[in-house]
Amino acid sequence: MMNKTVMKVGAIVLCLGLATGCASTAAIEKAQATADGAARDAAAAKTAAEAARATADRAAKAATGAQSTADQALSAATAAQACCDANRDRLERMFQKSQSK
Repeated sequence: MMNKTVMKVGAIVLCLGLATGCASTAAIEKAQATADGAARDAAAAKTAAEAARATADRAAKAATGAQSTADQALSAATAAQACCDANRDRLERMFQKSQSK
């Protein structure tokens, strides 16, 4: 009778141990799945950040090119204005010379 009780208790403990082991395995698998999902999300975020960085680099290069073009245009406009001013002064002198005759 004592052997039967010991066997019953042993069987119950064995079943509980297996159930606990399965629960622990399920929890570990769930945690692993969560970690894998987080790793995928992090990889996607890294890819998006790298793409954004590349776009920002291209925008910076375009802005530098635009600034260079604007600087050249300002230089050309300044030179054209200087030429215009010189022509106006020359015509003014010619007009004054013709009036004094």
